[in-house]
Amino acid sequence: MFLSDKDIHAAVKNGEIILEPFDPKRLQPATYDIRLGNTFIVTDAHSTQAIDPAKGVFPTTQTVEVKDGEEFVLHPGVSILGYSKEKFGSENYLIEVNGKSSLARIGLIVHNSASIVNPGHYLNIALELCNLNNVPIVLRPGMEIAQLTFSTLSSHTKKSYKQTGRYHKNNFLGYVPPKTGPLSRKKTVTSKKKK
Repeated sequence: MFLSDKDIHAAVKNGEIILEPFDPKRLQPATYDIRLGNTFIVTDAHSTQAIDPAKGVFPTTQTVEVKDGEEFVLHPGVSILGYSKEKFGSENYLIEVNGKSSLARIGLIVHNSASIVNPGHYLNIALELCNLNNVPIVLRPGMEIAQLTFSTLSSHTKKSYKQTGRYHKNNFLGYVPPKTGPLSRKKTVTSKKKK
């Protein structure tokens, strides 16, 4: 069962849902709109020969920080990572991140996998942004980029993500990307295939 706007607001107010910063104006009847943050991770196509996840070969990436009021131009066929301005999570609810139909209609795919946030996971979520249009799309920090739904669980979980999750050490600080690999904040070097 999904929470209504009244239930989302009440759960934020009593601390069952962490949603920072929270603005009641972004509540929809059964969702909450989150905004695009300032950090983007892009692949250096000129230095990435291929990606082979099964062998641990990931692209060379770099982080681009865009100030509020400035823009990031996402070109056709390009896929990047962006982050939400809001940090959110809950011990009691399963959270799902979905794109907005208004953005899907212009060819912007916002979150095409890993849309579930498990109980106990608190983060500024990474958004998989891809331009399927044939013209560039301008992205601006602070624009409404995705929506959250909150659903109840049949019972309390036996384990919380903060005990079992990969990034559990950062749960209460917000998600911090690893130093190497496809989610790194620093420029990384593509792994070389051993001969």
